[in-house]
Amino acid sequence: MSSPNQSVGSLPQNIGLSFYALDQEEILKGLGTDSDKGLSSSQLRVAQERYGSNELTEAPPTPLWRKFLAQFNDLVIWVLIGAALISGAMGEWTDALAILSIVLMNGLIGFYQEEKAERSLAALQKLSSPMAKVIRNGTLQTLPAKELVPGDIVELEAGDYVPADARLLRSFNLCVQESALTGESVPVEKNAEVKLASETPLAERRTMIYLGTVVTAGKATAVITSTGMQTELGHIAGMLQRYEPEPTPLQKQLAKLGQVLIYASFAIVGLIFILQEMRGEKLLDTFLLAVSLAVAAVPEGLPAVVTLSLALGLQRMVRRHALIRKLPSVETLGSVTVICSDKTGTLTCNEMTVREILVSSEHFAVSGSGFAPSGRFFPFGLETDDSKAIKPLDSPSLQLALTIGARCNNARLKPLDKGAGAWQVVGDPTEGALIVAAMKAGIEITSSSAQVLYEIPFDSERKAMSVVVREPGGRLLMYTKGAPEVILGKCVSERYSEGAQPLSEVRRREVLDANAAMAGRALRVLALAYREVSSPANALADEHDLIFVGLVGMIDPPREEAKLAVQRCHEAGIRPVMITGDHPATALAIAVELNIAEPNDRVVTGQDLSVMSDERLATEVEMIAVYARVTAEHKLRIVKAWQSRGQVVAMTGDGVNDAPAIKAADIGIAMGVSGTDVTKEASAMVLTDDNFASIVNAVEEGRCIFDNIQKVLIYLLSCNCGEILLMLVASLLGWPTPLLPIHLLWLNLISDGVPALALTMEPPEAGIMQRKPRPPGQSMLSWALGRQLLFQGLLVGGVVLAAFGIVYLQNPKSDEALAHARTVAFCVAVYGELFRALAARSQIRTFWQLGISSNPYLFGAIAVSALLQLSIITLPFTHLVFDVTSHPIWEWASIAILALFPVTAIEISKLVRQRWLSRTTLSAGGDV
Repeated sequence: MSSPNQSVGSLPQNIGLSFYALDQEEILKGLGTDSDKGLSSSQLRVAQERYGSNELTEAPPTPLWRKFLAQFNDLVIWVLIGAALISGAMGEWTDALAILSIVLMNGLIGFYQEEKAERSLAALQKLSSPMAKVIRNGTLQTLPAKELVPGDIVELEAGDYVPADARLLRSFNLCVQESALTGESVPVEKNAEVKLASETPLAERRTMIYLGTVVTAGKATAVITSTGMQTELGHIAGMLQRYEPEPTPLQKQLAKLGQVLIYASFAIVGLIFILQEMRGEKLLDTFLLAVSLAVAAVPEGLPAVVTLSLALGLQRMVRRHALIRKLPSVETLGSVTVICSDKTGTLTCNEMTVREILVSSEHFAVSGSGFAPSGRFFPFGLETDDSKAIKPLDSPSLQLALTIGARCNNARLKPLDKGAGAWQVVGDPTEGALIVAAMKAGIEITSSSAQVLYEIPFDSERKAMSVVVREPGGRLLMYTKGAPEVILGKCVSERYSEGAQPLSEVRRREVLDANAAMAGRALRVLALAYREVSSPANALADEHDLIFVGLVGMIDPPREEAKLAVQRCHEAGIRPVMITGDHPATALAIAVELNIAEPNDRVVTGQDLSVMSDERLATEVEMIAVYARVTAEHKLRIVKAWQSRGQVVAMTGDGVNDAPAIKAADIGIAMGVSGTDVTKEASAMVLTDDNFASIVNAVEEGRCIFDNIQKVLIYLLSCNCGEILLMLVASLLGWPTPLLPIHLLWLNLISDGVPALALTMEPPEAGIMQRKPRPPGQSMLSWALGRQLLFQGLLVGGVVLAAFGIVYLQNPKSDEALAHARTVAFCVAVYGELFRALAARSQIRTFWQLGISSNPYLFGAIAVSALLQLSIITLPFTHLVFDVTSHPIWEWASIAILALFPVTAIEISKLVRQRWLSRTTLSAGGDV
């Protein structure tokens, strides 16, 4: 085709160059290669130095020490470290070491969980290194694809992965599955000889094949034009570097909350410091009390609890087939308001399935989806009535149509795993769907009773395929399938149960109308025909005067669980949006079937988006549910448009064309089984079962995690609020401090810490997926929650102050009475907090209504903490450390009554609220 060239050509490796539109000879000359002999050894060395390895570049890994230090990049953590240093400088090493231990534990847990997630994903992230058949020095060799350079001549056949972007030189019946790159669910026909314009879109470049796609049928010889990051896939991978992930909503909320708490607590602590100084207390004691109150005011257990809550959520989500790559992303799912989902392989099975068959005057519907050969046949329109199912072999015309589809076929169906019910098609998915339909009818595909003697392969010009088969008894039959308008043009009669009848013009129009109706339902339609022949030698000449048998309509169907998942999205106030590279009619049909869109909804295509400004898209984006024929850039623009409307966007997909949008989204979700390596690398979450329903399960888990963190937040802050109010009121009354610094630290780290961790294990509350998503800018502490926090803080501070005052005022000048009063107050504070943890399980339901079995960890945590507190009071060697005294039996009864008061008041308020809501609902319902 071209003469050898001893130097590497000057044609630059550039994805913007229209290789698909250039003449073959021009490309070969520019690359300095020969179509028959390939590159020489000397040319190869020069090319390897110029172009490098055929691999996608990866960002350098973050050092482990930097990942670890990143866990401490939080304002609350910084304040705690400062408090620990001050405590140590003042000689309070117990306080300092306890605070630093919690800070270190938080960092280690976050670091370990992120590293664990990365290791779990490593098997999915590794870029495969496929082999390629390359002609070099006139010899066909099999080499790793990463060694390819522009100018290499490669040979491909069905089942091969395309190792780099290449221009076809020769092709025979070539079809390539490009869904990972373009979103097109049906394999694309390729042809080395066609002439294309320079503005031809990616999905229609029939002279090119691209890295990341797979050959489904035919053979080809091609010249490599681009490798590595210069390929279309590399171009998309490079786009990922432009977008850095934003902090999650939870991270933003905790950062704001931490600042508010620090400023407010420091102001109150400063006031108490001044009051203590005015009372004439020692400066050292006053400063130590101020530091202790600062530590008490900031919930030092909150970062660790949040980290553990997210980590536990991660583990639960793994069991629900969702692998989180970054710990904070668990929570982001709970605030998602929009899910932008790819169609092919995400909402659909990426497995063509026969849905309708029209033979003579009979119209049948076929149930089942995917490549599993299980399904039934029904009269069209009655497929929802199981009693109307028919036996397909009772209809001779239907049996013949299914036989033609199965015999005029080069695909094979094989089980992926015996007993698992999963099947795989080897070859063209469209032909595989015909085999599956025949097997559903009970037609034996592997039978040797019919022998294929000759084949006329499918040709894009003829738009038909024929085989000559010797049937039992010696008859030679030609079976033909192809485009309906082409096959009808070759037919002179039509098969009926009583025999063949002439095909009138009226009947031809009826068949074409039926074809149009099926295409309007987004079905891909093939026509089937046959005739008897005398010899296979003249098969091509005999491909006329056929007998028309029928039409077969097929589609890549929605996943059976996807419709329920979309329904749950609607109930949860989440807007599902379909973004696909497929045909607009197909996209709308699937969207309507899944209830993502209405039949008359507008479908916006990539061409529409290309002429639409970003401002106009942002204005109209909320009115568009379906996008079709879109590119990677279009998907990215759609995600950014939603985000500009203040929405929290999840983007799902499996192809490399989804990767930039997945990385730019608030939460990017990749498919673990069918997803490409680039997509998984860009994502924050990977679905290990490629199940759209798992996304909704993950959203539920994310909402539960946020609820539990909010419960912990109210529980911890109300305790801290109570402590500060207790100390403030005592100072205003001129009393000594009711609690010592060691008491405050123990209260925060033990009585609060362990129950708080147990609260993170609360299961999702009933109706959690019937709530609307939280507004993205909503504070973690609303006014209603703030009132609850203040109410509970007043309860806690009030009973502790009462306990202290009852004992202290009996003998206010006695140091022994003061120590005893502090011990009683200490016990009431600890046990009051432990009992109050029961009320923290829900803002609406009482702990009796929730039951013990739903969270046994909490009751275990309360029991352990209660025993630890008891040991401090009863064991003599702890008295000196905690400065406490023993209690008589009767005093324990008083402590129990006072400690139970806060939880009792909170639970009674819930019952009152429930009754009020019930009456309000009855009133709103009218006369009942």
